[in-house]
Amino acid sequence: MPTSPDMTTHTDSALLDALQHQVAVFARRAEQSRLGGVGQARNSMDRAAYLLLNRLDQEGPMGVKALACGMGIDSSTVTRQVAPLVDAGLVSRTTHPEDGRAVVLELSERGHARLEEVRASRRALMAMVTEKWTAEERDAFTTLLTRFNTSLAEITALSSPAGPPAVS
Repeated sequence: MPTSPDMTTHTDSALLDALQHQVAVFARRAEQSRLGGVGQARNSMDRAAYLLLNRLDQEGPMGVKALACGMGIDSSTVTRQVAPLVDAGLVSRTTHPEDGRAVVLELSERGHARLEEVRASRRALMAMVTEKWTAEERDAFTTLLTRFNTSLAEITALSSPAGPPAVS
């Protein structure tokens, strides 16, 4: 059961204040650096493109509506965000084999290569950021950040008529 603000203790309030502050700082730093990696691929792909390409890579070809639903955004947003990826040859757009009116989006070979280049750059940045951490600390942070994002997505879904956004 969620805790209402008046049910928290002074210690809980201080901890929650510190947490919300650190989340705000993290969001600002993430935007400033775009967590874009290192080397030539640094900041070479925006967050929306990365998340779309990553989802197509993980889940395979899919329609605009399924992609939008899985990402917790509307179809018009996906269509707008995918257009430059198609133009760049990173995503191919084909017709659905059973319904010629429907569009299927698929990561192209060029898209796979580009995504791996960006992933490698971002992995290098994460290695730099956490180089003084133990393997256990990296694992714990990843587990807790995943849990945090999942909880945030669930709370967001409660207030959204579109349903739960997926955590990518």
